[in-house]
Amino acid sequence: DAAGDVLGKPDVPFWRDHQSSKVNSIRTKTMIEQCDLAVIRFGDKYKQWNAAFDAGYCAALGTPYITLHSEDIVHPLKEVDAAAMAWAQTPDQVVEVLKYVITAR
Repeated sequence: DAAGDVLGKPDVPFWRDHQSSKVNSIRTKTMIEQCDLAVIRFGDKYKQWNAAFDAGYCAALGTPYITLHSEDIVHPLKEVDAAAMAWAQTPDQVVEVLKYVITAR
């Protein structure tokens, strides 16, 4: 939440969040545009609306992505998962997919 504080800390919490979201957006947008493959993680500790936005941005750019989330949110993410190249439930599964993609083993 403090990414925008380098520009000064606004007194109103809304504007601090707004400013930080803009700074974070620069970082996220740049990283997605430069990546060969993205891993989009959904879950309790991760803001699902941000993750869904990132997945949509990947889809719009044609950047392949893997979704990472538990089975209990499969239904709300059905469209996001449909555009993904893979759905993993654990970070270890993501690693296995990446190993296969890189080494074909």
